[in-house]
Amino acid sequence: MELSINGIKDRDEWEAKGYTLPSFDVEAVRKKTLASPAWVHFGAGNIFRAFHAVIAQKLINDGLTDSGIAVVEGFDYEIVEKMNRPHDDLSLMVTLKSDGHVEKSVVGSVVSFILDSEDKREFDALRDIFSNPSLQMVTFTITEKGYSLTDASGAYLSSVAQDFEAGPEKPVSYIGKVVSLLYSRFTEGAHPIAMVSTDNCSHNGDKLHDAVSAFAHEWIKRGLVPQGFADYIEDKSRVSFPWSMIDKITPRPDPGVEKILEQDGIENLSSVVTSKNTYVAPFVNAEECEYLVIEDEFPNGRPKLERAGVIFTDKDTVDRVERMKVCTCLNPLHTALAVFGCLLGYERISDEMKDDDLVRLINRIGYTEGLPVVTDPGVIAPKEFIDTVVGVRLPNPFMPDTPQRIATDTSQKLPIRFGETIKNYIASGRDLNTLEAIPTVFAGWLRYLMGINDEGEAFELSSDPRLEDLVPIMQKAYLGIGEEEARKLIDPILSDKRIFGVDLNEAGLADKVTEIFVKLSSSKGAIRKVLKNGPF
Repeated sequence: MELSINGIKDRDEWEAKGYTLPSFDVEAVRKKTLASPAWVHFGAGNIFRAFHAVIAQKLINDGLTDSGIAVVEGFDYEIVEKMNRPHDDLSLMVTLKSDGHVEKSVVGSVVSFILDSEDKREFDALRDIFSNPSLQMVTFTITEKGYSLTDASGAYLSSVAQDFEAGPEKPVSYIGKVVSLLYSRFTEGAHPIAMVSTDNCSHNGDKLHDAVSAFAHEWIKRGLVPQGFADYIEDKSRVSFPWSMIDKITPRPDPGVEKILEQDGIENLSSVVTSKNTYVAPFVNAEECEYLVIEDEFPNGRPKLERAGVIFTDKDTVDRVERMKVCTCLNPLHTALAVFGCLLGYERISDEMKDDDLVRLINRIGYTEGLPVVTDPGVIAPKEFIDTVVGVRLPNPFMPDTPQRIATDTSQKLPIRFGETIKNYIASGRDLNTLEAIPTVFAGWLRYLMGINDEGEAFELSSDPRLEDLVPIMQKAYLGIGEEEARKLIDPILSDKRIFGVDLNEAGLADKVTEIFVKLSSSKGAIRKVLKNGPF
């Protein structure tokens, strides 16, 4: 069995092994996708392959559209060159269900491109697609960093500065190339279009708009494009930048999944790590749960994505869904498991969900401390969302997600994932002294920064921009540290609003965090003791 157009022609063989194949003529759909494109997507990674491409396939299978997605990879060309094209743009979607069931399907809704302005054939083909009046929407999964035009110092990236000077003809930066293609659409009739970021970051549509707008205005300033291009971009009736919220876990290709597929008889499935450290394979493994909520602003119409489970609503509701997920119902639970998973030596989130002490902790965070002040979006019930997170998503034994990965950049996550709940308690006049689990997470993170696990052994901290200034402080802590010494040591950290979203001293939580930190640091095994005996 081979993952290719010719390889899937023997449908009986594939279906006998439990695979669902496209019910449409893949080659005919691709021709239509190129002749009358409706959907372009930037970012050919795993989240696209597991979510967007599957949505498109469902619409085609159900007869709701006859064209697929032109997917464009602009960061790591090897994804397309080493995976998409050798397999005729087919991929395998493996859905890993929490009950142990595995669903396998061949996805054939995609035509791939690379975003290379030096490759005339590729870039001209993309210009043709963008110039076509039929194009309705452009979606993105390029990570939050992909929209940034500046470095850590606030200076423009060299590629961006170069593009500002050179104009839209042959840009070198990612966003510069996107705006160049959008400029082609403007010059060929200024057709309407929706530019939809589906990256996992708040107010993602604004981030995309601001990056695109910056290019337009810099080019106008230099006389490289007419003022009308900026007018086009800023006119919501012609170019929209909707907000969205996306949620689906798509880990790296898992060797266990690869083995399952190989046992079915499929050849050439080996994953590769590209020169840019991207893990990619002919298959993608992902959880069964997924959410995509989009602000319904599409000036050129859109495919019937709601028929594939996408929720369309207004901007305020998208924002509320994002706040519900990030501040209460998922991300705080994830971060708590990450911190204590590292301290207790766990290597899988799913294994942590077999630990009664940790489950009790996250239940307290979500149900008891979070839900009373949750932002209820109306389109998704918060309690039901937590029920699914705790009962289905996090315990899924097939999901190879690690606490070490989720512990990355924790200092940047705490103010949103926990600080907003504290702010809501203050704003609503609730008693902060009733909070027990959230202060325990704060104390646990400080204990984590010591780099010593519950057995007293050193472990490697996940990357975080604040490690450089925080680790030297926390390395002065030791097992058996007294409360007075601990308070002097960590007090400057507890007052840092950039970390916790509030000054914990001003909020009246510093004493509680310090007390719990001292207990967690009292001896080997103290972390387990606190979790087991804590008021959760």
